[in-house]
Amino acid sequence: MEASHLITEIKGVGVKTTALFSKLHIETIKDLISYFPRGYDHYEEALPVGELCTGKVQSVRACIVGTPSMVRAKGMVITHAQAGDASGRMKLTWFRMPYLKKALPGGSWHVFRGMVQAGAGGMLFMEQPRVFSQGDYETLAGTWQPKYALTSGLTNHMISKCVRQALEELELPDYLPEEIRRRYRLIGFREAMEKIHFPGSQEDVVMARRRLVFDEFLAFLIQIKRQKKENAGLLIDRPLQPIEDTDRLIAALPYQLTGAQQRVWKQIEADLTGHMAMNRLVQGDVGSGKTILAFLALLVCSANSRQGCLMAPTEVLARQHYENITKMFEDYDIPIKVELLTGSMTAKEKRRAYDRIECGLAKIIIGTHALIQEKVIYQNLALVITDEQHRFGVKQRETFSEKGTKPHILVMSATPIPRTLAIILYGDLDISVVDEVPAKRLPIKNCVVDTRYRPKAYQFIEKEVAAGHQAYVICPLVEESENMEAENVTDYAKRLKEELPDTIEIGLLHGQMKPAQKNDVMERFAANEIQVLVSTTVVEVGVNVPNATVMMIENAEHFGLAQLHQLRGRVGRGDAQSYCIMVNCSNSKESQKRLDILNQSNDGFKIASEDLKLRGPGDFFGIRQSGEMQFALADIYQDAYIMQRASEEVAAILGKDPELSSEDHKNLKDYLELFLADQRNKLNL
Repeated sequence: MEASHLITEIKGVGVKTTALFSKLHIETIKDLISYFPRGYDHYEEALPVGELCTGKVQSVRACIVGTPSMVRAKGMVITHAQAGDASGRMKLTWFRMPYLKKALPGGSWHVFRGMVQAGAGGMLFMEQPRVFSQGDYETLAGTWQPKYALTSGLTNHMISKCVRQALEELELPDYLPEEIRRRYRLIGFREAMEKIHFPGSQEDVVMARRRLVFDEFLAFLIQIKRQKKENAGLLIDRPLQPIEDTDRLIAALPYQLTGAQQRVWKQIEADLTGHMAMNRLVQGDVGSGKTILAFLALLVCSANSRQGCLMAPTEVLARQHYENITKMFEDYDIPIKVELLTGSMTAKEKRRAYDRIECGLAKIIIGTHALIQEKVIYQNLALVITDEQHRFGVKQRETFSEKGTKPHILVMSATPIPRTLAIILYGDLDISVVDEVPAKRLPIKNCVVDTRYRPKAYQFIEKEVAAGHQAYVICPLVEESENMEAENVTDYAKRLKEELPDTIEIGLLHGQMKPAQKNDVMERFAANEIQVLVSTTVVEVGVNVPNATVMMIENAEHFGLAQLHQLRGRVGRGDAQSYCIMVNCSNSKESQKRLDILNQSNDGFKIASEDLKLRGPGDFFGIRQSGEMQFALADIYQDAYIMQRASEEVAAILGKDPELSSEDHKNLKDYLELFLADQRNKLNL
């Protein structure tokens, strides 16, 4: 069995199971073994009731007292039971599991596993605990069981069984030179893959994850270095000339550019009028005013009779950019044609756009990834502006080179990455930072609360909606999961409809929806047809809705601070006072300490730096805040030290052997080709 083989080579994987795996983008053996657990169940010894601690997932051995009862509420069956032992009693509740009434007769002993909570009068309770026979639990006691992100029909047991078989039959040569492994005390590749899926202890997880994170960074940074080499010294055929329209537009704006905006604009303008192709990253906190800089750069191109395009991550945002720049040019009497190009346009609309782009009539083109499709032929493209979600890589640059153009590249980022990390991650780009927020912008008012505050939060949202405003509610999960104790958007939206008046329209948004559905929801929210949007983190890159004044984040403890800050940045974009309510569902002092940083500051770069100090090796598998980088395990904050070490090794390796042609690097070269083909696609390298 080889890593490139299809998963159908695994015993027991037929047509039906293959289809289920396909939903998780698992097609090959390589995909399977690289599908890492998102967490683990550590089955410790079952405790007596009297030794349980609130706020933790624990197992308790207890006897059912009396007969379980069933009630109907809110359209579902709820089963209640009491269980206890000599040390005390507790309540147990299950939703939509009526069969448990017969399965748990009075006097029967079981092991119950779930989140321990304290109810009225201090009595402990569990909601939706798993139920084990005493014998079944004994076989699990002391083990660490992997928990994977699942799809309906696919269980943790099915995935782990297939992974185990694949690892047993697969050859996994270690591509990392022994010298490097020894220097950083990294375990072997095979050992790491086995321990990440089937650890015997927390230490196993730490060692396995450390090795695999090092691998991810090493491979990523090698690609970055190669990209920088390819981009270096790329001469521009016809340098652009500075134009007076930019100064006129800046002077006519209803607000004054901040000092940071002016500084960064001078850097961009110098690049555009120079003889070398620009490769620049503009970092700026949410609301710092990066968009106007993009518009000014596009204006320079068009005034030089050249084309510029702006690539947005969503159709809704692309349309919003198109409308804003069109209105701006109309308001200031700038006679430049702006074209919109998105995937959802009709065939007729697309053909019209293609024609206008090819003949050069369209000078500024706003769109999504549709901008780099084969059918789009540019007459004289000089500038491509993207955001970090569409990082412009080698493949895209080659696309334009084949069309006879070498454009300037400008990457806009709202992710507050400390400069030391940004230099490593964006080593192929020059970096500018917009580190001031416009003076007129009201700072967002923050509060960190526990779950008891929810009724007040709902009342506050109702009040804001009554005043004509809108609100976001963020949940970590799409639907209920046995892998994580956290709120999900599907159930939350239903619950919120019961809590808020019928006059308030509640929308639902998550990543599993089809693009057309997501666009429709975001457009309706932007038009205030939806007043409260219940969403996952997909709204991080969404439409700008200045009317939204409330951001309520459930299970805030599951998110990285930088991600929370990004989410918070969805509000506070208009003139009205905005608010961010972070609901902390954990009793952990550490999570409270982290959230207090966010509570006290609206400075994204300060927050990111503090987060960098706080995040430790215990935060293995929360909701990663550097998901925009598409790493499987690595987190640029939590794993900053590892990234720095990997960066040093990449410099040393490529300094001695830039083509990786030596015998020492043969396995490394093979690994890059085999295991990172899909990563290069994800990362646009």
